[in-house]
Amino acid sequence: MGAPDEQETVAERWRIRPARGTDRSFILALAPRLSSGFPLPPWRTTAEVTRAEQLTLAAALVAPPEGSALLLAEDAGGRPAGFVYLQSLADYFEQAAHAHVSVLAVSAEAEGRGVGRVLLEEAERWARERGYPFITLNVFEQNVRARGIYERQGYVPETLRYVKPLAARQG
Repeated sequence: MGAPDEQETVAERWRIRPARGTDRSFILALAPRLSSGFPLPPWRTTAEVTRAEQLTLAAALVAPPEGSALLLAEDAGGRPAGFVYLQSLADYFEQAAHAHVSVLAVSAEAEGRGVGRVLLEEAERWARERGYPFITLNVFEQNVRARGIYERQGYVPETLRYVKPLAARQG
């Protein structure tokens, strides 16, 4: 008998469940990872990105917006490994509802072990259950690692957002 394929192994390794209030410290502690390991645009700071992500995630834990889900990946022993925060948004062009991966983060300990892929697969399942025609996400241009993961999962760029800072930033 051959070894199980990678998908089977990953599926057995990670369980996905709704996040709970008791997951708050784990989830908020991952926010700095959302702006590390790649150069941020010069007008953004790690502190600014971390603060914004933590505020969004803390609010989602307390009072989740209608049509959203905050899902946690954990190993067989119940140790958290990552999470995905999903929202329902309206498409700019068609004004139709679609799924959006608002935040996805994996712990340093679980990085490279398939957690991100499993969370993205769960996001797709969540979107399909709701009948959404597509799923979107945003990623910093310089976050090459994340972009590679998304592209391997079938995501493709649609538009590029350009920014022109008009004033010097106050530190």
